[in-house]
Amino acid sequence: MARELRALLLWGRRLRPPLRAPAPAAAVGGKPALGPWRATVQVGSPRRGLAAPSFLPARTYGSQAPGEKEEEPLHSVISSTEAVQGSISKHEFQAETKKLLDIVARSLYSEKEVFIRELISNSSDALEKLRHKLVSEGHELPDLEIHLQTDAEKGTLTIQDTGIGMTHDELVSNLGTIARSGSKAFLDALQSQADASSKIIGQFGVGFYSAFMVADKVEVFSRAAAPGSPGHQWLSDGSGVFQVAEASGVRTGTKIIVHLKPDCRDFASEARVRDVVTKYSNFVSFPLYLNGRRLNTLQAIWTMDAKDVSEWQHEEFYRYIAQAYDKPRYTLHFKADAPLSIQSVFYVPETKPSVFDVSRELGSSVALYSRKVLIQTKAADILPKWLRFVRGVVDSEDVPLNLSRELLQESALIRKLRDVLQQRLIKFFIDQSKKDAEKYAKFFEDYGLFMREGIVTAAEQEVKEDIARLLRYESSALPAGQLTSLVDYAGRMAAGSRSIYYLCAPSRALAEHSPYYEAMKQKNTEVLFCYEQFDELTLLHLREFDKKKLVSVETDIVVDHYKEEKFEHTCPAGERLSEKETEDLMAWMRNALGPRITDVKVTLRLDTHPAMITVLEMGAARHFLRMQQLARTQEERAQILQPTLEINPRHALIKRLSQLRASEPELAQLLVDQIYENAMITAGLLEDPRPMVGRLNELLTRALDRP
Repeated sequence: MARELRALLLWGRRLRPPLRAPAPAAAVGGKPALGPWRATVQVGSPRRGLAAPSFLPARTYGSQAPGEKEEEPLHSVISSTEAVQGSISKHEFQAETKKLLDIVARSLYSEKEVFIRELISNSSDALEKLRHKLVSEGHELPDLEIHLQTDAEKGTLTIQDTGIGMTHDELVSNLGTIARSGSKAFLDALQSQADASSKIIGQFGVGFYSAFMVADKVEVFSRAAAPGSPGHQWLSDGSGVFQVAEASGVRTGTKIIVHLKPDCRDFASEARVRDVVTKYSNFVSFPLYLNGRRLNTLQAIWTMDAKDVSEWQHEEFYRYIAQAYDKPRYTLHFKADAPLSIQSVFYVPETKPSVFDVSRELGSSVALYSRKVLIQTKAADILPKWLRFVRGVVDSEDVPLNLSRELLQESALIRKLRDVLQQRLIKFFIDQSKKDAEKYAKFFEDYGLFMREGIVTAAEQEVKEDIARLLRYESSALPAGQLTSLVDYAGRMAAGSRSIYYLCAPSRALAEHSPYYEAMKQKNTEVLFCYEQFDELTLLHLREFDKKKLVSVETDIVVDHYKEEKFEHTCPAGERLSEKETEDLMAWMRNALGPRITDVKVTLRLDTHPAMITVLEMGAARHFLRMQQLARTQEERAQILQPTLEINPRHALIKRLSQLRASEPELAQLLVDQIYENAMITAGLLEDPRPMVGRLNELLTRALDRP
């Protein structure tokens, strides 16, 4: 047995990828490529119906199905053919550029690694500009690519694109002035061509200077795409001066050589650069190579048409972005052009959320992209807190970013985006509830706590009611186990009814045998049964739905108190106490219970229960006591709650109590105390019933001693 177990573990170790395994390769130029998962046995593929052993992670998302094993040859355009020729002209950065350069290099970006993202984004812009120029002129497109090369020995990172390149004057103006980016000027020239302008990423003009966070020298070789354009070198150590010279052997496009500082030499490591690219730039539109191997093989499926994305692709992409092993329970692929440009995909995990997932400290699990470039892995402001169980991606070119493109600027646009996405997700869940009620019931069972939180924390009543459409409860009008919504309840209401009634209880059995529900049955009114601990607080915050008040039956009993009826009109004299006997008994009970109650009244709405406690706004009082833990004695509780004990003069216990108060006052006191505390327990206002055990034992002893 031990030998078999050891063999199994060794097999698993051979198959297990590194913790930060890059995504599998996909087709490049119509040919299959070899990714790190292609070289191992394919495990747990949904297409093969196999289940992976528990110690194996799920296969990382790829843009094509598993099966291709052939490795492509290395492909790179980076070479050392450049040579400076002719005179060198020296320039000083503009005054404001000198000041800003230090800010960019030292404090603008929170992480040094983002310089790779910024340089790749600039290269993508250069390629997009060339693509647009050639397409508009009717020319054939060359290979539009981005290449990175690491050299640990020299301590350099090189990035080269085959894009539009720069002339001598453009090098001086674009790289000599912060916030005067070529992308910004290009956008200004294309204001009337929205499609082209929307694909330009770098609009701030500071991204290039992020390289100085990690470099003691930055060298740029560039040649404009226009025929006959010469190549040039741009060189600076970031101290305030840069030089430009003509250079030979320069390929069309731009090549940037980052000479790394001694403490930043980790960016000359292939593994380190691969991790950064995988994190930020995995979905750049143009082929991206690192040391000759294609990196960005993943498809940005949120930009594709929903009909073109298979269920298998969604499963794989969900596992990639959520770092999960299960499948998505629900998938929403959503695009919009107005009122905002939005491309997004959202997933609800199949696995029930854990205690950690419920924590509000966890925050959003939705990544924010801008034109397929990662801005934030967990965008806290894109969705409201209660939707933090949703995984996915939001890509919007309308999102206002700060200068470093790392943080969102709080604005009306962000709030509008948040509202649009929230409304769309709510509508999606409502549609799913109609499509498959049983599946939605399970979803609500697992994730209903988040919806309750959304109602409690929402500031606007309109938002509360929108979320409330997702709530589901059992009802007195429906069989046990069948759920209904507030919308359906309102549709069943009699004409002229303006209240939705609910009762909070641990189970349906306790709800149906509650004295409060018993009192409501006489009115033949439908009551929602709420079993979860936070239902009461949720409905208290909701207050109303569709212009109908949400009313607890416990509160309704107090607010809509019946006037005391004449006993002779309700039941024969032998089945109840007389009016005089009832008045005398209530006076005695007020004295016997003392400060524990505010008043004793008679009720004719009870049948099988001897008494019940009524408190104005019972639910709020119960929640207050639970949260504050103030009332430690019965007198303290009574002072806060001001409870009223309502007795049923037709019940055998009440009639017997009326007899005992004169003949056996001690036993009568024990009995009235027990009736009171039973009513408090039923009302959920007495959380610790242990002190009454002694009284119950004495009552049992007296009952056994009686002839």
